[in-house]
This record gives sequence, C-alpha cells and structure tokens, in this order.
Amino acid sequence: MLTLAVIFGGRSAEHEVSLVSAGSLIAALDPRTYRIVPVGITREGAWVMPRDVEAALRDGLADVACEPVALVADPLRPGLVVGDDRRRIDLDAAFPVLHGPYGEDGAIQGLFELAGLPYAGAGVAASAVGMDKEFMKGLFAQAGLPQVEYLVLRDRAGEIAGAVAEIEAAFDYPVFVKPVNLGSSVGIAKAHDRAGLGTALRDAFAFDRKVIVEAFADARELECGVLGNAEPEVSVVAEIVPANEFYDYEAKYTDGMMAFVIPADIPDERGAEVRRLAAAAFRAIDCAGFARCDFFLERATGRVLVNEINTIPGLTGMSAFPKVWEASGVPYPRLAERIVELALERHAEKRRQRTSRL
Repeated sequence: MLTLAVIFGGRSAEHEVSLVSAGSLIAALDPRTYRIVPVGITREGAWVMPRDVEAALRDGLADVACEPVALVADPLRPGLVVGDDRRRIDLDAAFPVLHGPYGEDGAIQGLFELAGLPYAGAGVAASAVGMDKEFMKGLFAQAGLPQVEYLVLRDRAGEIAGAVAEIEAAFDYPVFVKPVNLGSSVGIAKAHDRAGLGTALRDAFAFDRKVIVEAFADARELECGVLGNAEPEVSVVAEIVPANEFYDYEAKYTDGMMAFVIPADIPDERGAEVRRLAAAAFRAIDCAGFARCDFFLERATGRVLVNEINTIPGLTGMSAFPKVWEASGVPYPRLAERIVELALERHAEKRRQRTSRL
C-alpha cells in the first residue's frame, strides 16, 4: 500500500476549487491501494491535518479541528511530522491539488524536490511557466504554436488611463483581460468599451502585478487532456458551451452554467490538429504527469489557436479533465492511479541521474 499525501487548499483565490477537486480525487483513489494522508493549507499558508477530512473539504479548514503538520526535508526518508508531539508519517508520494499561486506555480514543487518526495504533475520550471501566462505564451511562440495576439502590462495599477490608451492603440474592442498568474478564470473579464476596460484592469491588478490583454477571437472553445512524461497521450477533444458570455468562474463551477460536448462536433482533421497541438504545448513547457490544454477554433477561418495549458487542472465532478479521459476510456479511478504512477516513474528516472562527477 502506498502512503499518499493529498495536499489541498492553499494561499490562493482558487482555494475553494482546490477543496472540491481534492474531495473528488480522494473519493476516486482506491483505499486498498492508497493510504491517504490529507494535508490542508489554510488561506494564510499554514499546513494542517484536519481531524475530519470530509468536514474540512465540505465546510473549509477554518471550521474544523486541525493539527499542525510540516514536510520533512530529508531525501533519504521523505515524510511529515504531525501535531505537537511531532509524530512521524513516512510518505511514498504527494498529490498536490492546489490551483494558482504557491501550489501550481513551482513553489511547492521545489519544496518536494528538496524533500526528495515524488509528486504528481509538472516539475518546478514547467509549473512556473504554466502558471505565468506571459512566459507560457513566449514559449508557445518559440515553438511556433498559433495564438491570439496579446499584450502584457506590468505594475500599471496606478496608471489605468495610460494602460487603456496603450491597449486601444493595439486592439479593437472587445478584449479579454486576465491576471497573468491565476487560473479557474479568476479575475478574467471581457471588456467591450473603455469604461469596461478600466474596470477590468483594476480588478485584474488586484490579483497580480502583471496583467495580460488578449485580442478577441470569435471562436468555439475546445479542451483536451494530456497524460504522460516523455511520451504524452492526448484525450478526445471536448467543446465547452458556457451559459455566460464566456467560460468564466461562475460557468466553470456552478451546476447548469455550462455544457460539455464530448467528443466535440468538429471535423476529424481539426480534432487531430487540436490533439497534435496539445502534445506540442505539453512538450514546449517541458510538462510532465498531466495537464489540460485549451484552444480556440475560429468560426470564420477554421484556424485552431492554442489558448493555454493548465498543469493542475480542476479535478471536480464538473471539470473537463476527468470528463475527457472518461470519454477516452479512462475512468476517474484509473486516471488518478495513472497520475500517481507517472509521478513515481518520473522520480525514479530522476534518481538515476548522476549528482556527482565521480
């Protein structure tokens, strides 16, 4: 039996999504194969172990009794110390179900590397690049992947009028405004005019010092999942049909606010192109384990554009990632198991590399 730490919560605007994802993941993992060690990270960043994990995932970490927990930075014997008595729990692997900063951006991945602990998902560099939309899009451009035009603004919260003028010189309305380092569509807005753009910029800068503005594409929204390390596999393609004007936070996480068409009703050659581009995007950032890739299919031209890659996609019952793999013949329990297997394979591969010149 493998002892697996499932780490959830986090110091991020996506804290609530993480709790739901963690609940779905824990329910999918076979208790005959995995001993689950639940580790919560509060909104303030404290690591805790809830005494009642179901209540913690349902009601929040602040409303349940918890013990302090810390990761042991010992590559020879990775594990946790728990409680005031500092009892030891050895770990075989960790599965971070953390969306956004401090969990999906390479921060916690670096901690796992120092601790010598196998972990699910992308490594430090790929996680950081996948979280930072500016760096991600730069690598996509270097790899020759087609994208919408975009503009990045840094430290402009105090000069919104100047930022608006710069954007209006580059793009026609509407435009999309996004914090560079958030996911789950948090802080994203579609601006139709100058007043809306100013509001969108102020809201986005409240979450991040960097904001990305993207040209509008009249397009259908497609997604697919990727699994693997050196040889990634790609799922069937899904189309997202949101009830709102675009695929925002409310549409993603409110029942009845979106629909998935799986497989997407697109020509076979377009589906093949999406899947090829998904694998290319995965490789472009040197991703590992699992990811979800998002695309636009332009209505007028039929052109496929890469939108972004998400290195820890939502794992809730409403999320696209488990749904597209279910449609590809990989049910959620097997999907979760495969992600853990890939983590162990990647760790074993890394351990075979030399750390000394002798």
